[in-house]
Amino acid sequence: MSAHAATASSTYLELSEDGGGSHKFYEVVCDGTEMTITFGRIGEQGQTRTTSYATAQKAQAEAAKKIGAKVRKGYAPAVRGLRKRRAVTRREIVSSRSTAEQAPMLWRFRSGAPAFGIFVDEDGVWVGNQAGDVFTLAHGGEVRGRFGLPDGVKCIVADDFWIYAGCDDGRVYDLSGKVPHVAYEIAEDVDIFWLDIHDGVLGVSDARGGVTTVDHEDEFQWRRGGNGTHAWMVRCDDNGVYHGDSYGVAMYGARDGAPRWTTPTQGQVLFGWQEPDEVFAGTSRGWVHRLAKADGSERARYRCDASVFSCATSPDGRYVFAGDNHSSVYCFAADGTRLWKLATGCGSAYSMQYRDERLYLVTTDGSLACIDAGETAIREARAGRLPDTADIKATGWERVVPTQVVEAVDVSVGLAAPGGIVVECYQEGARTRVRVVSPGFDPNWHVQFPKGIRTPGARYLVTELHPANRGGFYRARGEIKRLR
Repeated sequence: MSAHAATASSTYLELSEDGGGSHKFYEVVCDGTEMTITFGRIGEQGQTRTTSYATAQKAQAEAAKKIGAKVRKGYAPAVRGLRKRRAVTRREIVSSRSTAEQAPMLWRFRSGAPAFGIFVDEDGVWVGNQAGDVFTLAHGGEVRGRFGLPDGVKCIVADDFWIYAGCDDGRVYDLSGKVPHVAYEIAEDVDIFWLDIHDGVLGVSDARGGVTTVDHEDEFQWRRGGNGTHAWMVRCDDNGVYHGDSYGVAMYGARDGAPRWTTPTQGQVLFGWQEPDEVFAGTSRGWVHRLAKADGSERARYRCDASVFSCATSPDGRYVFAGDNHSSVYCFAADGTRLWKLATGCGSAYSMQYRDERLYLVTTDGSLACIDAGETAIREARAGRLPDTADIKATGWERVVPTQVVEAVDVSVGLAAPGGIVVECYQEGARTRVRVVSPGFDPNWHVQFPKGIRTPGARYLVTELHPANRGGFYRARGEIKRLR
């Protein structure tokens, strides 16, 4: 063995926190004058950084500092491979062809893989699929952009200005900027089924029927076990978290997780939707339950012919929509009267959203479909007169993937930028937090900021800061640049 090889040493550590905390690894390898650090989530390749020093002794000394700092944070020596990568449960794809008449489809975008995630707002439409692709499109179907995430997309949710994608790798990515950034990391022992976010607080439903909330600093708040298993539904607002599992729907207090009410449903809850005063739960026995948020009382019930994969409503409450596992889509009047049932023509709708007389679906065959849900179009379709459907494909779009590298600008340039706000990363115990440096902001409030680019002592220029609706912290929006 050579003298150089004899100097090589390796230390492997893991952090396993109870109660919904992180499961991560940290490895330090010293080989001569080089120190290599590899870190990340257990079961994944992780990120690697190598630093060279003047002497092997200095490399070993720096390694000892790094290891000591991690041990003080709770990391402990471990054997690589004993803990496995997080479990991932996906909805079983059981989809049959509908025998109903065809719905009036205006356009269809083929994303390339089964799709769960959808979000529609005044600017456009988002779709996320099991290949980790997130596409943005105009309301007319034109493709505008493409993000590439490391694993399948569970769902896409909006929280005021911010758009988030829940991913099978256990992370939630902020897609509000030009590049995805990690906003939240879920504990390795939580098998995620669905996610929702409200005012920076993340709600997670899981395979065991539990519900967990995480705050804007990615810190565990509370967890409840629920009354059943397989919890697909979670919706959040100022007052509570609405959670659906194999037993029914329950409400928990937003701040403390205290149980407020529980309402059993006809079948396992497979999907949930919410409006300001009501929640809607689609079930495996073909029902959509309409429940009052105040006390869980049932206001109406809607009957489909097969298991309900998804549901949605018009904002005025006049219409309730549902998609079953036989590739059919339904429309009901508020009182429960079925108005129509039509075939999607592109698989079963895993998620849906209604906007401006259009019903947007993401389906088991990977389509994002836009259906004209206006009364005239539906009447024409039922008479056999259908519009020409535009068939849209994603060609020529490169994936924009998450990165921990952000553009660096000189301090003089950055501080002179009009409207820019300076924030600073600093160490507080085991946490790296972010505070505002620019005047005019509360210096005691933390800033919700991407996890992967936090480095103690580093300063960044952000486009905007917005106070959370409930106060207490700021939320960064727009582009982020590092000051050097």
